[in-house]
Amino acid sequence: MDISFLDRWRKRYGEVRGAAVPESLAEDPEGVVELLSECELLRARAGTEGVELDDTAVSLERLDQLVPRWRDDPDELSWLGNDAGLYLGTVVVRTVPGASWQIWPNGRPVILLASGRELDVVEAGHEWAESGTPELSQVYAEASET
Repeated sequence: MDISFLDRWRKRYGEVRGAAVPESLAEDPEGVVELLSECELLRARAGTEGVELDDTAVSLERLDQLVPRWRDDPDELSWLGNDAGLYLGTVVVRTVPGASWQIWPNGRPVILLASGRELDVVEAGHEWAESGTPELSQVYAEASET
């Protein structure tokens, strides 16, 4: 799985093995949140379309309206799907009370909602990038209701 922040993660924390990722979240939560929120490719593509990603629910609605030109490039599709999921997670963590990042032992970042429900934002981002559904704003709306 291609997750764009992992190269920067490895530079900061060393090679990812087993519980290293969850331990890094406990040791440096702000650093991990910063890495997860970068989403460079998505921010670049959105910017070329005039969409500012300001970590708000409105920006998710604007992303949902983009013409999916990335679907023509399988490599970009995968990277963009990851970035879309990480961006969705960033918006949820920053705007939904009680939401936080959690890292599964395999290194996959998910959102833990105050209700205890886990939200696999990377999977949602890939589905959105590949087919447009579910819309990022819809996933956000469901997360903010719980």
